Amino acid sequence: MSNYEISTDPARLDRDLIHRFLSEESYWARGRGRDVTERSIDGSLPFGAYRAGEQVGFARVVTDGTTFAWLADVFVVRPHRGRGLGKRLVQTVLEHPELRSVYRWVLGTADAHELYRRFGFQETDRGRFMVWEP
Repeated sequence: MSNYEISTDPARLDRDLIHRFLSEESYWARGRGRDVTERSIDGSLPFGAYRAGEQVGFARVVTDGTTFAWLADVFVVRPHRGRGLGKRLVQTVLEHPELRSVYRWVLGTADAHELYRRFGFQETDRGRFMVWEP
């Protein structure tokens, strides 16, 4: 794991890689337009995972910094999976100094429940959440 670095510097992000993964490989953002990807990154606290300067993972947090945070778009590219990088990425997000006082974290996943349970996330009654899709 020492070969990997995690940074919140938005200037380092490989936005082409992020958009390509989200719009082509992810199940949750398939078909997302480039402009949506760009605005979502710009409106979030982004985390990039890097090996030898190349981006190999990503996560972003939408937050007010105190009461609420949404963890979104978490991924590790296929060749770097299975090495604990996803766990390290999530742990780094949750321990970030700007996010330590957040007391309500939310995320959505269809397949990574075990990963997030390790950090204390629990399934919830979806009936409590409301959505507006104009």
